[in-house]
Amino acid sequence: MITDNLNNIPIFIDLDEDEIKDVSESCTPRNYPKNSMIILEEEFGDIVFIIIRGTVKITRVNDEGKEVILSLLGPGEIFGEMAIIDGEARSANALAQENCELIAIQRSEFLRLLRRNFKISFALMGELAKRLRKSDQQIEALSLSDAEHRIGVSILNLAEDMGVIRKGQVTIEKLPFQQDIANMSGTSRETVSRVLKLFEDRLMITKVGHTVVIPDYAFFKRLFDKTV
Repeated sequence: MITDNLNNIPIFIDLDEDEIKDVSESCTPRNYPKNSMIILEEEFGDIVFIIIRGTVKITRVNDEGKEVILSLLGPGEIFGEMAIIDGEARSANALAQENCELIAIQRSEFLRLLRRNFKISFALMGELAKRLRKSDQQIEALSLSDAEHRIGVSILNLAEDMGVIRKGQVTIEKLPFQQDIANMSGTSRETVSRVLKLFEDRLMITKVGHTVVIPDYAFFKRLFDKTV
C-alpha cells in the first residue's frame, strides 16, 4: 500500500495517520525499467517523484558532451521538486539506474500539501539544505582539491546517500561502477581504480565486488568533509 511506503519517506515521517492518508490520495505509483529516462533536462516539469525502490542517477551534460553525475538517489529520496517550486524548466536529467518503483505527485497537489502542512514544508527545507551542503562540498572538491580528495568526497556522498551505518561502520552494498564515480568526481576510471586501491591499502575501506565497507566512518568523514 502507498500509505505503508509513505511512513518511511523522510519528508512525511512526522505525519500522523490522517495526514498520511491525505498525502496518499495525491500519489500515483509508477515503475521505470533500468536505464529508462524519468526526467529530461530543460523540459517542463509538473511532477515530483519519490523513490520507493531502486536508484536514480541525476546527471547533466557539460559543454564537451560528457555526462556529469550530480548525485545518486535511493529509497526515500525526492527529486523533481525544484521545477515545481520555482516554475522553471528541469535543471537535470534523471535516469533509472536499476528497475525503479516510484511515487508521482502532480504539481498542484504537491503545492497544496506544502501550503496546508507546515511539517511537510519544514522537512522539505531540511532535505534541500542537506542537498545544498552536499553541492557546496562537491564544488569545493572539484575546484580546489586533488583527485584523491575528489574521489573521497564522492565516496562520502555515496555513503550518506546509500550506506547503512552500524556501530560507526558504513556499508555501501551497491557501489556504482568506477566510470560513474569518475563522472561524479571529475576524474578518469583509471584514477578511481588507483585511488580505491590506495584507500584499501590504507585500511580506510574494504571492498568485495560492489560492496564497500568504511570501518571508521567518523575518521573518513573528518578527512573529506570540509564544509561547515
